[in-house]
Amino acid sequence: MRIILLGPPGSGKGTQAQRLVQRYGIVQLSTGEMLRAAVAAGTPVGLKAKEIMAGGGLVPDDVVVGIISDRIDQPDAKHGFILDGFPRTVPQAEALDSLLRHKHLKLDAVIELRVNESALLSRVETRVAQMRQRGEEVRLDDTPEVLTKRLASYRSQTEPLIHYYSERRKLSTIDGMMAIDEVTRAIHRQLLALGAVEPKTHARSAAKAAPAKKAKAAKKPAKAAEKAAKSAKSAKKAVKGAKKATKKAAKKTAKKVVKKAAKKAVKKGAKKAAKKVTKKRAKR
Repeated sequence: MRIILLGPPGSGKGTQAQRLVQRYGIVQLSTGEMLRAAVAAGTPVGLKAKEIMAGGGLVPDDVVVGIISDRIDQPDAKHGFILDGFPRTVPQAEALDSLLRHKHLKLDAVIELRVNESALLSRVETRVAQMRQRGEEVRLDDTPEVLTKRLASYRSQTEPLIHYYSERRKLSTIDGMMAIDEVTRAIHRQLLALGAVEPKTHARSAAKAAPAKKAKAAKKPAKAAEKAAKSAKSAKKAVKGAKKATKKAAKKTAKKVVKKAAKKAVKKGAKKAAKKVTKKRAKR
């Protein structure tokens, strides 16, 4: 899966990119990070970029595209990637198309997170007011004024790009003002509809949680059965004990009865004998 995420500052693009990375096992490619990594690694393209940046110049498109080319050849990008912060212009989009064609790769989707700019500004104004009230320091780039400039810059850069991808039927627009989970679901539905995600992949990711749930559910009856078996064993033991006790008690009782009867018989016999002797004596 190869996708581009477009969205102004505050649209939740970073959050959604991370969710896509975790769900589909793809990598997020940020041009800033790739430039720094290429410079640190000392690759030919990285050294070229370092030289330009050291002179205070802007890294040209061909160098950025070269860095992207090197990066998507790495093993962790074989399952796909999300491009964040590139392309920003139509010439960059054309250069990216040419690169992907050369590598026999296809761009699956361009997802635009559309937001209500006045609502975003209102959010920032509220947050800044609350931070000032608490006596917290407000970042210089986190003010309504800075956001207004950034939104205007994004709009002027992105509008031609949106038209470019719309013409090529690659663009999908999602309402970025929805709740985070709803935005995630909407992106997933769109990727499914475009064929960027195979239904079986979707089934696998949906089923990931199922075995754990199933195992948990299966554990309960097993536990209950174990408990019941234990109870049955205890009951059996109790019955056996009761039987033994009854037998013992019966034996004891029988012994007592026999003893009593014997005693009685002896007593009776003795009494009878004594009576006989007395009678004999009386006769004499």
